[in-house]
Parts: sequence; structure tokens; C-alpha cells
Amino acid sequence: MKRFIGDKQFYKMVLAIAVPIMIQNGITNFVSLLDNMMVGQMGTEQMTGVAIANQLIFVFNLCIFGGLSGAGIFGAQFYGQKDYTGVKHVFRFKVLIGIVLTVLAELILLLFQEPLIQKFLHEDGTGGNLALSLLHGKQYLMIMMIGLVPFAITQIYSSTLRESGETVIPMKAGLIAVGVNVLFNTVLIFGYFGLPALGAKGAAIATVIARFVECSIIVTWTHKHTDKNPYIKGVYKSLYVPKHLTTQILLKGTPLMLNEALWSSGMTMLMQCYSVRGLSVVAGLNIASTISNVFNVVFIALGSSVSIIVGQLLGAGKMEEAKDTDTKLIFFSVASCFVIGSILALTSPLFPRFYNTSAEVKHYAMWFIIVAAICMPLNAFIHATYFTLRSGGKTVITFLFDSVYIWVISIPLAYMLTRYTNIPIIPIYFMCQFIDIIKCIIGYILVKKGVWLENITVSEEKYKEEAVGN
Repeated sequence: MKRFIGDKQFYKMVLAIAVPIMIQNGITNFVSLLDNMMVGQMGTEQMTGVAIANQLIFVFNLCIFGGLSGAGIFGAQFYGQKDYTGVKHVFRFKVLIGIVLTVLAELILLLFQEPLIQKFLHEDGTGGNLALSLLHGKQYLMIMMIGLVPFAITQIYSSTLRESGETVIPMKAGLIAVGVNVLFNTVLIFGYFGLPALGAKGAAIATVIARFVECSIIVTWTHKHTDKNPYIKGVYKSLYVPKHLTTQILLKGTPLMLNEALWSSGMTMLMQCYSVRGLSVVAGLNIASTISNVFNVVFIALGSSVSIIVGQLLGAGKMEEAKDTDTKLIFFSVASCFVIGSILALTSPLFPRFYNTSAEVKHYAMWFIIVAAICMPLNAFIHATYFTLRSGGKTVITFLFDSVYIWVISIPLAYMLTRYTNIPIIPIYFMCQFIDIIKCIIGYILVKKGVWLENITVSEEKYKEEAVGN
């Protein structure tokens, strides 16, 4: 068991990185849960409209994550070499990719919001008002689009801070933003202090305000502490990125960005497949996903830890230590999620009671939560193996492993089962989730073979020669 379990120092090191990420993501997701419950008090139509709009925003969020993560592989390894000029160039690349993705997202959501939302609206015989759900979804989405800019900036800065081992500041900024979000949610959704009750629109306004607050805190701190963040000095003197490094990031990062875009759109397509079974299913999935996200922060944070810790070890050329550390991290993530998943399953009947919705929606939500709990250890293993492969720059493999899989296996299965069978939605949902056992097997083989054990950073000479005067 020594190969799977680390010593006290190992867990101190892992938790020092993972716990701040867990706290930040956990608090953020908990506030999303409160937000969701508050909107849920306004009725099924508002909750459904918000859920659909958030599914579209989710695609943008994951595209930003993928676009920055491709560059982040280099950032973590450069920082492991104490090469701050390399980190600076990576940061500039992130700024450029953030601008491109944000502009594209704003245009798409502005021009195609109504047809995109309508794809998820289907009658189920329960009397749900589709037109009202569409109206609330559009209103919510238009306001949320304002928050795409501060979200992108926050991700550019916080991802770079994390790659350099600074996870506390993003956590603190997230906590403050959460407090702001809760305050304005309460006031604007229900209409306190003489303000009108805005419902879903109030939730969107509160989220956008919180995003601007979080962004301003992280940006200000980073530029005020250049001793801790030497790469930020003069970072905006130009947006120059050496050609060779740009080529390397694009070669490694493009599959990763495409992966996140296709995976997030794939998850949205899965939701659309389930939505043909009616508004009650959409509402139930919305409740279940919001609640399970609070519990998922454990394996998500540990996956980020794999990316940071293993990436820095690979950058420093410590291949055997990277392999040993990775094995222990994967085991720790899966073991933790057996415990967390059990807790989630046991408490699954409690959460839907907080929503002002139908008994059918609550029933669906409870069983969707139970399915998520059962599959949590599988998702933990998949997540950790994904970040293992990514830390070594194997982005083409992760592209096949992640997004190609969902489009070739998961979506066709969901499409056929929801449209061409009379199987109830809960067994269908379980089958579509548990099919990921195949990914576990593939991930195990790839990690075991050690295909990811590679230092991918460009040597200083190759890009510094190009960087003279920049």
C-alpha cells in the first residue's frame, strides 16, 4: 500500500494546494446552490429558464478554461524551472486567447440566444409554461453576458497564480465575491429594502456584480505584489509572445481548447437529449447538478492539484517523483470520493425539499443525485487521469479521451435511449453516466504506460533570442 499512500508531508503539500481550491470552488458552488434555491422559490419556469441559460454560459466557461489550460501547462513547467520570463509570455498568450473567446461568445449568445434556449423546451404534460421559461431564460442570459468579461480576466490571473503555487488569494477573492453574491441575491431576487422583486433577473445582476468584485481583487493584488509575482512586471508593455513558444502552445493547447469546447457543448447536448422528456426532467437535472457540484469540488480540486504538482515536477525533470506522486494523488482522489459520494447519496432526499416545485421534479432530482453519488468515484478517477495526461502535454490524447468519447459514445447512447425507447429517464440517466467506466479503463492503461512523462517547456535560448527588445 506504500505505493498508493503518502506520508504526512505528502498530504500536507497536497492539501496546501487543494484545500484553498476546494474552499473557493465549494463556496462558489454553495452560493450557486443558494442562488438556485432562491430562484426555485419563484417557480419551475424561472428555475428552468435560468438552468438552460446557465448551460449555455457553461460552454463559454469551459472554452475559457480550455483555452487558458493549454497555455497553463507551459506556465506550471516554466514556474517549476523558475523561468519567470517564460511565465510572462504564457500570461500574454492567455490575455490574447481570452479576448478572442470572449468576443466570439458575446456575438454567438447575442445573435442566437432564442433558438438555443428553445432547443431545451419540450412539453411533458405537466402544464409547464414554455413561453414563460423562454422569457426568463433570455432575460437572465442577457444580463449574464455582461459578466463574461470579468470572468475571463479573473480566470487569466487566477490560473496563473495557481500555476505558480498561489492558491490562497484566488480563494479569498472568491469568498468575498460569494458574500457579495449572497447579499445581492437576497435583496434583488425577493425585493428587499424597497426594491422590486426581480426574480431570475435579480440573480443574474447579483452574479455579475460579484464577478466584477472578484476580478478587481485578484488583478489589484497581483500587480501590487510584484515581489511574489515577478512575471507580472511589464507584462502589458506589449502583448508580444515569441513565435516558437506560440507555436508550441498552439500545438499543445489547441487540442485542449477544442476538447473543452466540444466536451462542454457535448454536456449541453446531453442535457438537450434528456430535455425531450419534458420540463420536469430539466428542472430535476438542474437541482441535481447544482447540488452534486457542491460535493464534486473534492475531486475537481485534487485534479487541479495533479496539474500543478505533477506539472512542476515534470518541468524540473523529476520523472520518477512525478510518477510516484501521481499514483498517490489518484488513489487519494478516488478514496475521498467514495466517502463524499456516500454522504451525498444518504442526504439526497433532503435537498429537493427546499424547492418550490412539483413532486415529480423533486422525485427526479433525488434520483439524479443518487446516480451522481454512485458515479462520483468513477468521475474522480477520470478527472485525475485526465489531468495527469494533460500535465505532460498529451493534449491530443486527452482530446480523444474526453470530448471525442462524449460525442461518439455518450451522446448517441442518450439520443437513442431518450427518443427511441420507453425506458424511464432515471435508468437512462444512470446508463449514460455509468458508460464512463470505459473511460476509466482507457485512462488507467494510458497512465500506467507513462506516456505523459515528458518535459514540454521550450528551452530559454529558443524564445529569449526572439524576445530581445520585448
